[in-house]
Amino acid sequence: MNIRATLAILVGRCVKLAAKILHRGGTAKPGEIALKLCPQLPAVLAKDMQIIVVTGTNGKTTTCRIVEQALQDEGIDCTANRSGANLMSGLATMLIENSTLSGQAKKAVAVFECDEAAFRKVVPMIKPKVALVTNLFRDQLDRYGSMENVLACIREGILGSPDTVVCLNADCSLTASLAEDVPNKCLFFGFDKSLGNGEAPAVSAAPNCIRCGAPYEYDHYIYGHLGGFRCPKCGYKRPEADITVTEISHQDADSSTIKVSMGDYEAELMVNLPANYNIYNAMGAAAAAIAFGVDKDSSFGACEHFACGFGRMEKLTYKDMSFRMILVKNAVGCDQVIDYLSNVDEDFLPVFLLNDNVADGTDISWINEANFEKLAASHGGKALTSGKCAEALAQRLIAAGFDADGVVVEKDMDKLVERMVAHGGNVYVVPNYTTMLEIHGRLAALCGSNQFWET
Repeated sequence: MNIRATLAILVGRCVKLAAKILHRGGTAKPGEIALKLCPQLPAVLAKDMQIIVVTGTNGKTTTCRIVEQALQDEGIDCTANRSGANLMSGLATMLIENSTLSGQAKKAVAVFECDEAAFRKVVPMIKPKVALVTNLFRDQLDRYGSMENVLACIREGILGSPDTVVCLNADCSLTASLAEDVPNKCLFFGFDKSLGNGEAPAVSAAPNCIRCGAPYEYDHYIYGHLGGFRCPKCGYKRPEADITVTEISHQDADSSTIKVSMGDYEAELMVNLPANYNIYNAMGAAAAAIAFGVDKDSSFGACEHFACGFGRMEKLTYKDMSFRMILVKNAVGCDQVIDYLSNVDEDFLPVFLLNDNVADGTDISWINEANFEKLAASHGGKALTSGKCAEALAQRLIAAGFDADGVVVEKDMDKLVERMVAHGGNVYVVPNYTTMLEIHGRLAALCGSNQFWET
């Protein structure tokens, strides 16, 4: 290993130590500085490692946690960027932490979530054994430009690592299209058509064929643009899934019981989180673990007992009350959370938080597409809103049918926590990314839990 790489590791470690002393996360800055000294450092540190990379709009963190659990169940020790720092700088930080000064990996296996735009540079550099793309929805287009740009970034990354096995969501017309014109082996996962419905989405991220532009026809919908798509003009259609969810026998506020098949293999299992989007996360994780070489029983069984990632259906408790935190980033994800909340039997206080920072996406118009009307019909009494865009959220809730006198704007995060505690009972906190970081620290301190960089 050259002197520049050694110096970069040393400097990165010093920055990480300083962050720890100052009680900062230090999840990206050490890698950012180290990369200036040695831009190829990730390639140097990853060359003898076996890595699984997960990207996509929704589900990256949860999926990575399930993959980690599958590896652990197989007796494989691994490292991961659990803090969610998923740009090149965050991955470089994790690789530095996992290496000796001589560049030797302390743990030979890693599970990394990766930002969609960063994927194009990350994957060709670290050459993962497996790459998983969970799904693609409209999200932060002010940053990405268009869905076509996101696809181009991910495809470029795949082409730059031809030996990587790629796991793709068969029900997502955008994700599935990545299998075209690449030499990589691809493994598909999805839902059986019997689990679909006839309800076309109000807003679709992909209404037209990725090949020819003609409107898709659907044999069935799961949610959003996910389902049995086919183009009547050029013939592009949903590929056959290698891993299929064949039955959903039970769903409640905490979990789902499903049946899955993969060739001759069949299993019934519980997914340790509710809602269909978490079933997709579980199947994507199982696909990645199997592609890595993990036994099927361990790959699917991990769905039953993995630990939730921070802010992703994470449950925190304080005295006799609970806070369930559910991250949302776009209209489709918000609708899935609304569907979940609408079916919660117990009384609860919904708390919605929204910023329009660069990391969130500066365009918040998606809140007008989200179906808050459905939640208002079932739980349309009290609600709290906070964040830089709290007033816009409050207006949207009231327009959807929430009680105007029951919707309270509280922009001070400390006072927001006080209001939640004063309410008592069950509180469902629905933040976007940067508001999640703000509120999570306060709730973690209140409940005696780890900060996000310590998870």
